[in-house]
Parts: sequence; C-alpha cells; structure tokens
Amino acid sequence: MKATETPFLAFLNGPKQYIIPIYQRTYSWEIKQCRQLWKDILRTGQRHDIAAHFLGSIVYIQRGLYQSSAIPQMLVIDGQQRLTTLSLLLSALGRAIEDSPVPLQEITQEEIEGYYLFNTLGRGDLRYKLILTQSDRPTLIQQLEGKELPKPASQRIVENYIFFEEQVVKSDVPLMTIYKGIEKLIVVDISLDANYDNPQLIFESLNSTGLELSQADLIRNYVLMGLQPRHQEALYNDHWHPMEQSFGQVGYSRLFDRFMRDYLTIKTGRIPNIRQVYEDFKTYEHSPTSGDIDDLVADVHRYSKYFVAMALEAETDSALRECFADINELRVEVAYPLLLDVYDDYVRSRLTREEFIQILRLVESYVFRRAVCGIPTNSLNKTFATLSRQLNKKRYFESFQAALLLKDSYRRFPDDVEFTREIVVKDLYNFRSRNYWLRRMENHDRKERVNVEEYTIEHVMPQNEDLCREWQQDLGQNWPDIHARYLHTLGNLTLTGYNPELSDRPFKEKRDIKGGFADSPIRLNRSLAKLDRWNEATIQARAEELAKLATKIWAYPQLSPAVLDRYRAEGKRHGATYTLADHPNLSGSIMDLFQKIRKRLLHLDPSVTEEILKYYIAYKTSTNFIDIISQKRRLLLILNMRFDEVHDPHGLCRDVTGIGRWGNGDVEVRLSSPSQIDAVMELVQQSFDLHADNGNE
Repeated sequence: MKATETPFLAFLNGPKQYIIPIYQRTYSWEIKQCRQLWKDILRTGQRHDIAAHFLGSIVYIQRGLYQSSAIPQMLVIDGQQRLTTLSLLLSALGRAIEDSPVPLQEITQEEIEGYYLFNTLGRGDLRYKLILTQSDRPTLIQQLEGKELPKPASQRIVENYIFFEEQVVKSDVPLMTIYKGIEKLIVVDISLDANYDNPQLIFESLNSTGLELSQADLIRNYVLMGLQPRHQEALYNDHWHPMEQSFGQVGYSRLFDRFMRDYLTIKTGRIPNIRQVYEDFKTYEHSPTSGDIDDLVADVHRYSKYFVAMALEAETDSALRECFADINELRVEVAYPLLLDVYDDYVRSRLTREEFIQILRLVESYVFRRAVCGIPTNSLNKTFATLSRQLNKKRYFESFQAALLLKDSYRRFPDDVEFTREIVVKDLYNFRSRNYWLRRMENHDRKERVNVEEYTIEHVMPQNEDLCREWQQDLGQNWPDIHARYLHTLGNLTLTGYNPELSDRPFKEKRDIKGGFADSPIRLNRSLAKLDRWNEATIQARAEELAKLATKIWAYPQLSPAVLDRYRAEGKRHGATYTLADHPNLSGSIMDLFQKIRKRLLHLDPSVTEEILKYYIAYKTSTNFIDIISQKRRLLLILNMRFDEVHDPHGLCRDVTGIGRWGNGDVEVRLSSPSQIDAVMELVQQSFDLHADNGNE
C-alpha cells in the first residue's frame, strides 16, 4: 500500500481513468452531502488563511499490471461518492465559465474538461476520467457531454448536478473563487498492490471507521470482489443488477438489509441483528448448506423477487397484492421470514393460490386481533421465524391453522369471545392503524371500493367535552361518564366527507343535513341513518353489530376439536414437555437462588417469557437473551452475546466462545450467592437490551 497526500485536481490531471467496479454500490450522495461540500468549498475559496481542505481518502488498485493502453485504469475501492460529486460540480462550473459575460483569464471550460473530466486522446469509454457502475454510467456520461439524458436516468446524479448548477449561477461568489476552493481540496491517494494488499479487508476496515456503508454494500462487495472479472460480470448481470433494479435506488438502500436479515432467518433458523447481517451472511456462505457462490446468489435473487412483490407491492396478482398491502399497512415486517418461505412454496406449487391468500389473511387476522387485545408484540418475530418449520406441507393450510390455534399464552390467537370483548372498548381512534381498520370494515365484501384517505374519521358523539344541551339530554344524567367511556370506541366512530359541517351538531342534525348520515354513501353510516337518538344503548348496539362484522373480516381459524387434537398429539410426539422437576439440581439453596433471579428476570419487561427445556431454562424476548443451567453448587448463566460486546466492570464473565456447552451465547457467568444478583442483573440487562432492540428493528 502506498499513501500520499495530493491536491484533488492533481489527482485527476493527466491521462488516467478511475473505474467503479460492478460490486460497488451505486452513487448515493444526497443534496445534504452536496450542500455541505459546497459550503466547505466556498469557505476555503474565500479565506486566504485556509491553505487547504482535507476531503478524505481515495483508495484504488491498478486494473492490470500490463496494459496496452496509454491511459492507466484504476479500480476504485473507496472514494466513488467524492469523485462523482466533484465531477458534477466541475462540469457545472465549466459551463458557467463558458456562459459568463466576462471570461476568466485563469481557467476555461475547455481546460476544466480537458484536465479533469475527459481524456482528450482516449477513444470510446477511455475518453472519460470516471466510469461508474452500469446503473449510473450512462447518466454521468450524458450529463458531462451535455447530451439528452437516458431514460430512466440516475436520480441522484441528475438532482445533484441541478443543485450545483443552481448554486454556481445564483451565488454571488465569483466563479474564480469557487475554482480556487476546489483547487485547495486535498485527498489521500492510496494505491494498493494487487500482490500484497487484500481489497476486501481494506473495504471492511474503511466501513469500521464510520463511513456509511450499508450491510448490502458489504455483502455485494464480499460476493463479487474476489471473483475473476468475467465471473463477476456474469453474477452481477444475471442476478445482482436485476435485484438492484427491482428494489429501485431508494428501495435498495432502505430495504435490502432488511431483506437479507429475513433471508438469513429462513436459512439459518435464527434472527440476525440488523447491524450484523453482513457477518451472519459470511458465516452462512461458509456453511455446507449454502452451496457454491453461484447457487447462493441465485437463491438470494429468487427470494428477493418475493420480497419486492410483498414489501414494494409489486405483485402482479391483484388479490395477492391487496393482501400484501393490508399486511404492510399493519406494519408486520416481522412476518416476512414466514411469508417469504410460504411464497417460495406457492411458486413451487406446494400450495394453491387460494391457500396462499387464506394464509395471508390469517396472518393479518392474527396480528390485528393481538393488537386489539393488547398482547405484547416482542415475541412475534420469533413466532413467525419458526412457524414454517411447524407445518405439515402435505396438509398445508390445515397445519397452518393448527399451528396458530395451538399457540398459547403470549403467543395466542385471540378467539371471537376475547376479540369481541376487547374491540368494543378499545380506543380505536388513537390506534396506530385506524385508517386500516376503517377501510377494511367499509370495503368488506364490496367491489366498488371506498378510498378512506379521502374521508375523515367522525365521532358521532362529538369530541368537545362541553356538549350542548341536546346532547346532554340524549345521553342522560351520566353524560360526562358516557362521553369519557365511549368517545373513541368502535360504536362511536365512522367516516364522513362533511366533518366541518357535522361538527358538534345534535345527532338529528348530523343525521339529516346535506352530507349527513342519512345522505351518506358510506356503509358504516347506514345504521345511523335509521336512529332517532344517540345514547349509551345505541352506541353499544352499533359496537356489537360492528364487532360481529370484525370477526368475519379478521376471521378465526376453524378446525374441529378432533383435527386439533391430532396436531396436538403430533406436537407432543415431536417434542417433550419439561418442568422444573426435570432439573434435579434445583433444590435447597440453589432453588432459592434460582427463584430470586427468576423473579428479577420475569420482571425485566412484560415481553420476557420463560421456556423450560431439557438441559437449561431459557428467558426470551425477541429470542433467548439468557439461559440458566443448574449445577449442584451454583447456577451457570449463559448470556446470548459475543464476549467482546459485554461490559463487565466486576469481572464476572468468562469467554466460552467455541467451547461446547448448553445454552446460547459466548458469555458465561457463575452465580453462587444472592449477593451477586444485582451485579449479574447489570450484565443480563445488556443482553436483554441487545435482543429487545433487535426485535424492534
């Protein structure tokens, strides 16, 4: 490796070409980064006391030791964003100089382009100092040449060029001052030796210093960088580039990390931390089940199509697309590992289209019913991540229903009794998905859909606590209590396009005026049109009526007791049930010690659950955060963390990485006295926070 400090313009000057390899991310700087660079350049150009402004490093490796061309080509490992952005600024500045009524003596457009943007003697692609990846290359070339842009054009390149063009033209700063600011930019020129330097390790180390490289950037680089050029191009063209295009520029940067986490969840059976997806991918790639790199990338590409169809609602089947849209509106991203697996089975004809739709609707019902009933959501990602493995795929939909029905406690599927009881009293006005449930109720079983977004939510009994005399008379002597109890509940809520007109009017006026309940095309208002008064009894009656409708929309699985008993028996055959009695070391003082820390663990958070297994006792939130192994004289606590992640001020932890043991994690803590519990709980809290955060990504 050779590193030298050099002016940026000198770095560009002379015959040379910097190529962004296909495995690099696309150009991604936004206006905010361009604005900061612009401010730095103006400040540097205007102040004589500033000799230079450090721009950062540009890391590259020579493409080939023996090139027939007189123009050396370099593969850029890091620095694409700065190179591209300054090329856009130089182009905009050159055109402004050319159009200026007062020509500059020091520099011309021709010189800017000839020194810094083009290789004047180069032919074809060798004409350009900078060659971007396939997605961005045509746009940059056409932009620099001043020609019509391709369709579709690279959004970031177009937006950022326009930004610089506007700044150069609108700025009161002389053009020469802008150029002097660029002249003062300094970069560290880092040239790698192909025989001695490992570009992948350098790429990773650059990421660790704080540069904003996504997990997707690292994975793409890892997959493609080590391959021969032809192999790189084949994998990129056949798989990676189509994936980038299907996600879109914004979707790729926003969603690809999440997709890879869901993909790895399916393949490994565990949920990676969203910030550790790259490390988990490398581990999986080395496993015997991943196949060779071509098979792995093709598999990732296949599952990415399912993810795009669901997350970006790009599904061509309208019924499936509608299901995905409803699930997305509920924000049930944790269900995606399950849905990706089911989607793959659907594509492979292991279940029918109708069964796929029924499964999607049951997932929606399961999540919505739980939300209405106030059941904590922390366990959902683990529930969905493991559900596919519990299915009998010869009886796909039946076994799916059984798997949900057999969930108990905090994983339960609320039945009609619980759901009806809770939905009539739930504050649905402040429910985060209120437009969702109103839309689903209004449009149930109708072909002519109502766009709920065009309406506003209406309180039949007004929100205003200072109700008029007519309202007080209708509601009766206890009107303040009735108002407080029912205001935001199911029975009192509807839709209207006439919210200002209805306002706080008495009920009969709301019913009869133009646009009122009797004059409304909204189905939710039909029963209101038939009433003469609105009071506690009518609110309750309407709530019960809508609750019955809700049990149809968000249906509960229907299996006979005999069928359910069969699945219950199959589950017992496949896995024994254990109790504390199966842990003989839990007796006497060790049992007392266990009960003390058990109480502390279960009171950490409502999401914490206990699972008694054959060899240890697990405590979970999104997944196991601590496992307890009972021994005769102590308890062994296994924290589900890497040893380098734990902060251990009391020196209680032991690194058990690579050592055979029960439990999950690489941190062992030995607990033998109640006096240690407070210190131990500080360590446990770290593991809990790690997995609780992971569950909410």
